[in-house]
Amino acid sequence: MQKFCKYLLASPVVCGAMLFVTTAAFAGETSGKPEINQPQVLASPDATTQNISQVQVTGQVTSVSQLSDIQTTDWAFQALQSLVERYGCIAGYPNSTYRGNRALTRYEFAAGLNACLDRVNELIATGTADLVSKEDLATLQKLQENFSAELTTLRGRVDAVEAKTAELETNQFSTTTKLQGQVVAVVSDVLSENTVNGAEITDENTTLGVRARIEFVTSFTGQDTLFTRIQANNILSPNIGTPEGNLFFAGEDGNPNAAIDALFYRFPLGEKTQVIAIANAGAADDITSTVNIFDGDGAFGALSTFGTRNPIYSQMEGAGLGVTHEFSDKLALSLGYLSGTANDPTPNNGLFNGSYGAIAQLTVKPSDRISIGLTYINSYNQPLLTGSNAATLAPLDLDADGTLDSQFSSNSYGVQASIGISDKFVLGGWAGYTNSRTLTGNRGEVDIWNYAVTLGFPDLGKKGSLAGIIAGVEPRVTSSNIAELDSDADTSYHVEAFYQYKLSDNITITPGVIWLTSPDHNNDNDDVFIGALRTTFSF
Repeated sequence: MQKFCKYLLASPVVCGAMLFVTTAAFAGETSGKPEINQPQVLASPDATTQNISQVQVTGQVTSVSQLSDIQTTDWAFQALQSLVERYGCIAGYPNSTYRGNRALTRYEFAAGLNACLDRVNELIATGTADLVSKEDLATLQKLQENFSAELTTLRGRVDAVEAKTAELETNQFSTTTKLQGQVVAVVSDVLSENTVNGAEITDENTTLGVRARIEFVTSFTGQDTLFTRIQANNILSPNIGTPEGNLFFAGEDGNPNAAIDALFYRFPLGEKTQVIAIANAGAADDITSTVNIFDGDGAFGALSTFGTRNPIYSQMEGAGLGVTHEFSDKLALSLGYLSGTANDPTPNNGLFNGSYGAIAQLTVKPSDRISIGLTYINSYNQPLLTGSNAATLAPLDLDADGTLDSQFSSNSYGVQASIGISDKFVLGGWAGYTNSRTLTGNRGEVDIWNYAVTLGFPDLGKKGSLAGIIAGVEPRVTSSNIAELDSDADTSYHVEAFYQYKLSDNITITPGVIWLTSPDHNNDNDDVFIGALRTTFSF
């Protein structure tokens, strides 16, 4: 029997294999807690685990039939029967179950091994050591010899894993920063030969453009975020004679040079208030929610600028500050100020004297499925980025550097809503009104309206995919008393459909089409169809 104990102590892996099959229930007994709360494999040695000294066990099982969840057809039935009837080395849970399929922790293994050794010592002390046969000892010795090569290989693999882990810990990118990135590749074209504003559309070549982003997401406290993005973008929207239908992910001039794009620091100010300080390339969606499931910042969701978010939000860009206070889970107030000329020291520019946008938005969430945004934006020299030429104030002429000859200020009001009718259908939309007044030259003002209805179909065809339809009217001048800028005579409708297919966790493919009736809100213009195929790689 001493020799048997020697084999047990010298062959913990063999005993472990036996105990995994036979004694998990013995060591796994807890003091009244359900199984779901049992400790799992620990990822960190500092993690809290169950105190094994508090384990309580039931009385010794004398027959395998006492275990209600063990059947004669189970692959380990004979082993369990032998250990119960020959060695008495099995205990069950209080409800007479064995639970042979639950995971075995190292603590449970140690407790089970100790229990079996105690039982063997008890057999020796009571003179029943003859229950341990020579055949059992020979089998254990043979198992140890037969698996010696595998044990050596396993030990080598463990050593290699430990070495690689140490190397990764030494050479990890950062303890505070996560590196992530995104590449958006777009094939686009105007799908028909048309005339807009008396000129034939010449940009009818199929094009391929790419927007690439590298992002560093840093946290110093676990609650704050320092976000740094480097971007290169050579995508261009088709030139169809009007800003309508332009693509949200397009760059400004097709320059592919990489530069620092978005840069901000977000941090909590108390339990219910978040502050964001933006140093570059800030936008309205950095400060508040745009309440549109299609707002994927060009990489996901809608293809067009109009379909991505209410156009009044485009009057917010640059550097500045934002604050969001949550009164409750159902009500939040966001305030923000962004300057488009914050880094320009020349006269009539800078943080407060140049172009700017100031926003106030109340976001209401009556339920998990419903969101409503009530928005006010006051801006200076910040035109809308999509809509008719008149709505973007293009007729006021541009200087050589691209700035408007006339200074102007705007007050915009918007309401956005998103309603989850079901898990597979989301109804949304918005309406926006902008009043712009010129401050120099021939003074006057214009009224600009836009609205849209959106239909979203999450998980259509595959989980993680999204189909969408957007129908509405891009910004349109409904009245004007500025001599250089006439009202839009007619109404153009924007209809957009796309299907974002999730090919994998890192790749999505989105074909889509944009249909503009009477572009530039002019019935004399031919309808225009713009097609795009977007592929997004995320890592």
